[in-house]
Amino acid sequence: MFKNHIDKLKDEIISSTCELIKIPSVNTESTNQSMPFGEECNNTLEYVLNLASNLGFKTKNIDGYCGYVEFGKGKELMGIIGHLDVVPEGENWTYPPFSATIANGKIYGRGAIDDKGPVIASLYAMKTVMDNCNVNKRVRLILGLNEEKDWKCIEYYKAHEEIPSFGFSPDADFPCIYAEKALLNVHLNQIYNSNDKIKIADIDYNNNAMNVVPKFCKVKLNIDNNIDIDECIINLTIIAKKHNFNIKLNKENDNTIIIEAYGISAHSAHPDLGVNAISNILIVLTELFEIYNINVELLSMFCRYIHTQYNGDDLNINFPDESGKLTLNVARFFLENNTLGISMNLRIPVHSHIETVKNRFNDIFKTNSITVSFDGKKDALYIPKDNNLVTTLASIFNEVTEKNEKPIAIGGATYARAFKNFVSFGANMPGDEDMCHKVDEFISIDNLILTTNIYATAIYKLCK
Repeated sequence: MFKNHIDKLKDEIISSTCELIKIPSVNTESTNQSMPFGEECNNTLEYVLNLASNLGFKTKNIDGYCGYVEFGKGKELMGIIGHLDVVPEGENWTYPPFSATIANGKIYGRGAIDDKGPVIASLYAMKTVMDNCNVNKRVRLILGLNEEKDWKCIEYYKAHEEIPSFGFSPDADFPCIYAEKALLNVHLNQIYNSNDKIKIADIDYNNNAMNVVPKFCKVKLNIDNNIDIDECIINLTIIAKKHNFNIKLNKENDNTIIIEAYGISAHSAHPDLGVNAISNILIVLTELFEIYNINVELLSMFCRYIHTQYNGDDLNINFPDESGKLTLNVARFFLENNTLGISMNLRIPVHSHIETVKNRFNDIFKTNSITVSFDGKKDALYIPKDNNLVTTLASIFNEVTEKNEKPIAIGGATYARAFKNFVSFGANMPGDEDMCHKVDEFISIDNLILTTNIYATAIYKLCK
């Protein structure tokens, strides 16, 4: 319906996407009240608001927490909610992660698919409808800056601005997502004042985010003089080889071994697509300690109940439903102030109860030496597949793409949870690899332009 008009905007859409990706908008702590999520996140907001203003939209910066772009008339407000912050870039990119390099018909860069490319597609979809059609509702693109961490941006919006009556988020997959698992972070801590013959002296988990499968972890071990350090290295080598782990060992001196574990990063909603470096190093340490009759309860309990299966089978908390099974990502392993800790990110099936999961963790892990705590709770999103918004958006996707896809359920947490009567709608295409949070993240230019067309059609049909 809008293809010809959007094709004329193609170069502009590509250029705007690239300029936005070039801003390294990783959340940072800030004491500047006008930039609560750091200067670079603020720069992305100002860039999009200025771009939108030049395109003819009404815009508003909401005290640096978020902003919006709006057009149309009418009492009812339709919302589109996207975010401009990104996860840390990671290492070993083919192209610099904030260069917005165009190669092989793709735009490479952190945030290309999550969520800067889809935000620009939404903006130019709104521009297309505004310039070519009459609508009887207002359409507002809400721009968040703290989605990858605490959602403080959207909480601030909800406390100060009008709430849309319905809408979508361009923050996940086509054709449409009707169910998203619940989220919960679990933290297991143990006081660690070890006098054992082999002692953990330091841990580096590369400040991994909770929603990313860690691809690196390094542990320093202090070895007692009564232990043959070369024999210890041989044992570590045998353990790593048995499990086929990518482990590097280095004897720093006669009393110190450095263990480095290497994995593959992925989104924690799909931990099976990655290789968890922390899980691997925990298994190696536990089996090494067993050889020398050393018991660190936190590690032995981890290997008994969690290990590398990425699910809750051994915890007896798996109640799979249409959204799939419970999944678990071991995100952090740390030693701070004599406290040894493991932190995990769980994705819980939509028809399961978060309290059941919490109770099970307390029953198993809460001991005299281990404490259990929780945060990051987000309830599941569930809208029946026959809901009008779900069926309409799925049919629009199929109409524009000439496909026959069905609405889906996911383990990810999208901005659609922010409001009632919202679902996620794109921009990852069915069958395509989800590059969200991965090294060499990209969006294909063809899909960027196609997504703009899909969003324009959706805005028009939902608001005409």
